Amino acid sequence: MKNNLVDGIARSLVQHAARKAPASLAQRLEEEWLADFEERRSSLSRLRFGVGCYWATHVIAHEYLEPKVATASASGATIAASGYTPPDYSFLSRRSVAVLGILAVHAVIIYAFATGLVHTVITKLAPPITVYPTQPRTPEAPPPLPDLPEFQTQDLEIDHLVTVPKFDVITTPDNVAPQEQPQIVPAVTTVTQPTVVNRVMGGPGKNFPNTDDYYPPAMIRQGVTGSTTVRVCTDDRGRLTGDPTLVQTSGFAGLDQGALKLARAGSGHYRASTEDGRAVSSCYPFRVTFAMRQ
Repeated sequence: MKNNLVDGIARSLVQHAARKAPASLAQRLEEEWLADFEERRSSLSRLRFGVGCYWATHVIAHEYLEPKVATASASGATIAASGYTPPDYSFLSRRSVAVLGILAVHAVIIYAFATGLVHTVITKLAPPITVYPTQPRTPEAPPPLPDLPEFQTQDLEIDHLVTVPKFDVITTPDNVAPQEQPQIVPAVTTVTQPTVVNRVMGGPGKNFPNTDDYYPPAMIRQGVTGSTTVRVCTDDRGRLTGDPTLVQTSGFAGLDQGALKLARAGSGHYRASTEDGRAVSSCYPFRVTFAMRQ
């Protein structure tokens, strides 16, 4: 199995090892080692070959320098042999062991990632995940909506006949002197027939707003119905002279507010109260009914 990343690292090791060899051997070793490198099929064997070439360079350099040092000592060179400490190229030196260990660790890590070995180990070590299917809850069907009653409006006219009697005050003389005996004067009582005033109370008149337009939508959706009694004060032209007030509630705040809005919107469209056929200012209640049509 070949891997381009591992092959590149192994080739770099071979070339670096050949260049570290003595100058007279460097070119020949690089050609021979690269030829041997190409004959290897797997990336792991090429990596081992690169590490071996790196170690072989240190051995060759050690063996190549020993004769030169001995020759220099025998010919009486100006530099004393005792003052020269050749580098330690032995395979078991600390530096060599550390370098080889680092290279081996990197090689193993690169190989593990390149071949997918890490993923295989993690897959085997990780505990399996068990999925327990659950039955989906079936939502309960909502209760059926009640049948909506038919919405209808009702205009009520409230007529009141008020009789206002007129009375005459009976007066008696109170200026009798105390010394004189009071004279007995028969009292004369004048009784007159009370005058009856034909009074007709006002109410919603022509072009009065439609109750449907002021039926609160929230109350319609809930199917709420009811009647509210409001009191208004109007002048002789059917215009409001004050703010409408609530006389009797329907039991629902939404319906009460809708009735008050309807009463305000009807200003100028009320039928004025009359006394003997003459329009007058007055206050009177009237009922607003909110109902649904079937």
